[in-house]
Amino acid sequence: MRSGILQLRSHIPISAPARREPADGTESPLRVSLGFTPQWFHQRCGVDFSRRWHTDPRYRHETLLVMKRELHRAFPEVPEWSSPSADDTWTLSGAHGACVIPQLFGCVVRYAPDAWPAIERRPRLGLEELASLDPDRLLASPLVDDLERQMDVIQAEAGRIHGYLNWQGVLNNAFHVYGQAIFLEMRDQPELADRFLAVVCNVMIALVRRVQARQRESGFAIDQLDVSNCVVNMISPADYRKFVFPYDRQIALSFARFGVHTCNWDVTPYLDALSELPNVGYLDMGMMSDLRRARGMFPCARRAVLYSPVRLQEASLYEIQADMLRVWRELAPCDVVVADIQPTTPDSRVHELLAICCDLEGQAP
Repeated sequence: MRSGILQLRSHIPISAPARREPADGTESPLRVSLGFTPQWFHQRCGVDFSRRWHTDPRYRHETLLVMKRELHRAFPEVPEWSSPSADDTWTLSGAHGACVIPQLFGCVVRYAPDAWPAIERRPRLGLEELASLDPDRLLASPLVDDLERQMDVIQAEAGRIHGYLNWQGVLNNAFHVYGQAIFLEMRDQPELADRFLAVVCNVMIALVRRVQARQRESGFAIDQLDVSNCVVNMISPADYRKFVFPYDRQIALSFARFGVHTCNWDVTPYLDALSELPNVGYLDMGMMSDLRRARGMFPCARRAVLYSPVRLQEASLYEIQADMLRVWRELAPCDVVVADIQPTTPDSRVHELLAICCDLEGQAP
């Protein structure tokens, strides 16, 4: 790997939206990263994911112990769930789901016993008002104070403040706060749209630095911001380069580790622009992407492919084997990310996927 680029790998905290974590060089060439929906845990373990789960680290720890035991029982071949480490139970991971930054801008969030938090109501602010907001005032928020309180509790109980909050990406957060109209504003009021994206970016960087500095002081080595560009396919590659690329670049230069999550989409049209970002240590994509081209253009990044949980459940075993063989031949070494597995997916199908990938690792690509 080229000096200076620090890789990230897929990481799906227990019951939380997918994140990334530092790669350590022990990754297998076809590493499977599994994640299950809150409904899966609610039905199996009776866990209530309402507001308390997101604000009470002690309650979150107790429920994570139960969930981790169930994962180890169901999938004993997955080593991280058999670990006695308490890092993944005394943690910030999962708190407020993907709604941390949107809440700073005034979004009202709905919590549910069997689902991740969701935006219930956006702030009643026009684009000019949003573009004129002061990042420092936004950070003077009860939510930020509560995150500090949660870190106090975790540090008192466990020492290290573990956790990967879901910071989203600049465009994702703008979409959460302003809705789909942000895409129209990029055409109708491009200067205002850009100013709003700048505010979002500055708030993200400031809060991530604040939280991660506290985590590092506690002994948890974290210095990263991997952006979630889940709505990137809503804009053209040209508009990505114009409106989002400058802020992804600013983020990449602000942290030691950087990666790009493009969700389960076709990353191919955006590869040229993404290849110009500095220090890309992680890049994921959907199965419809040009996997060979992505591997060739990002040889120093840990690559990953998002595999649909619906296809995992509904495809034949032969089809899944063909999919994994293609990934093995065209993208490996890489992660196979299967997030949002539903309660209706039988455990046997997950075991079959793990076995397929394990078998492929013993073959020449």
